[in-house]
Amino acid sequence: MATKEKNIILGVTASVAIYKACEIIRRLKDEGFAVTVIQTRESEELVKPILFESLSQNKVYRGLFDTPEAWEIEHIALAKKADLILVAPATANIIAKLACGICDDLLTCVICASKAPVLIAPAMNGQMYQNKITQGNIKKLQSLGYKFIEPRKGKLACGDIGVGCLAEIETILKEVKRAFTRKGNS
Repeated sequence: MATKEKNIILGVTASVAIYKACEIIRRLKDEGFAVTVIQTRESEELVKPILFESLSQNKVYRGLFDTPEAWEIEHIALAKKADLILVAPATANIIAKLACGICDDLLTCVICASKAPVLIAPAMNGQMYQNKITQGNIKKLQSLGYKFIEPRKGKLACGDIGVGCLAEIETILKEVKRAFTRKGNS
């Protein structure tokens, strides 16, 4: 009996680790997942949407008020489509917005409107990650059922050594698969 292809919404934010999203897409597709990317406007300064479209073989969704291809309320349609939402890389900004319930872009609106599990893989400067406010936001989201894939220690974009590097791709894939085995999601 064939299993239904699982739909993953990949939220991509403006972290220097954005280039790793390309490999995440490729590896998820290799595992048989359908991947739809929601890219924040700020992240477009680092990587153009066409790259993610090529890799995912799907339209990249960007703005809350972009003209949809078909008449639909896009953030609701994407929220219903998601079997899992993965935010990788996740900046301190997106974590803070989610913790405060701020829905001012397409990604935050989709996450708020979805019943799908949410996995967040932070990637930021070590001082930003260790900041009490960021840690408080992470704890708040964890208490609400959001799952985090811890960043690793390494050389950060600014040259510092610290915790804030995006988790290894293998770790992210393992956590995605684990999310589908929790609570009968497989």
